Amino acid sequence: MPDLQTVRYAVRGSISKWFERPAVSLLVALKFTPSAATFVGLFIAGIAAYFVSEGEFLLGGVLVLVGSVFDLLDGGIARSTGRVSKRGALMDSVFDRVAEVVVLLGLAIYYLSGAEESDTGVVLAFVAVAGSLMVSYVRARAEGLGVKGTAGFLTRPERVVIMVVALVAGYPMVALWILGVGTPLSAAWRFIDAWRAIGSE
Repeated sequence: MPDLQTVRYAVRGSISKWFERPAVSLLVALKFTPSAATFVGLFIAGIAAYFVSEGEFLLGGVLVLVGSVFDLLDGGIARSTGRVSKRGALMDSVFDRVAEVVVLLGLAIYYLSGAEESDTGVVLAFVAVAGSLMVSYVRARAEGLGVKGTAGFLTRPERVVIMVVALVAGYPMVALWILGVGTPLSAAWRFIDAWRAIGSE
């Protein structure tokens, strides 16, 4: 039975073949630069966060999806146009984290002062932010120490899918429960895996 990593990479390979490559070719033809795609993705995430904070979940979910598409394609544009750089990679990673945080912040604002005030929603949004950042941090720190740090679940693509589906379906609290509980567990799993890898060296 294939493990989680094998399944994840197989899915991403299919996405790359059937969507990412054609979309990258289109954006390159339209003269998009990698940085422009990164900025557009963050801008759209900011708009999505506003609509989410106003309780417009369907529109917010669609915008999260569109923004994440640009986040997905900026690296492909860089490779396709020979513009791969350390600055670009840094900006891509940081802006991806910011985009995710602002959408969760939009949900926190909604549950803080919107039509469905909920302390639980606010707390879950906060924990989801912390957990998501820790998933990324553990990987970055592990790679800095010479190990992969890619184990676990609920990496950014999975988190985006969960958020988009829950928002479009009109059940944002479901996304918050999944992310609020799942991201800290994923970060812990990744930490333990990296710990073991470092210890075996």
